[in-house]
Amino acid sequence: MKEIEMDKEHVKGAAKKAEGEIKETVGEMTDNKKMQAEGKMDKAEGEVRDTAGDVKDATKK
Repeated sequence: MKEIEMDKEHVKGAAKKAEGEIKETVGEMTDNKKMQAEGKMDKAEGEVRDTAGDVKDATKK
């Protein structure tokens, strides 16, 4: 079984995506467009960090 190794960028990315998902959902529930937008931005930042982690992993090999 292959172990999954998460570096700091992957962890930060996952956390930011989760934070964004929560903000976006709360924004939808409260009809708060600003919070929805912040959530989407946080999710995008999380994706970027996750991709940066993938690039770091690829350069290690």
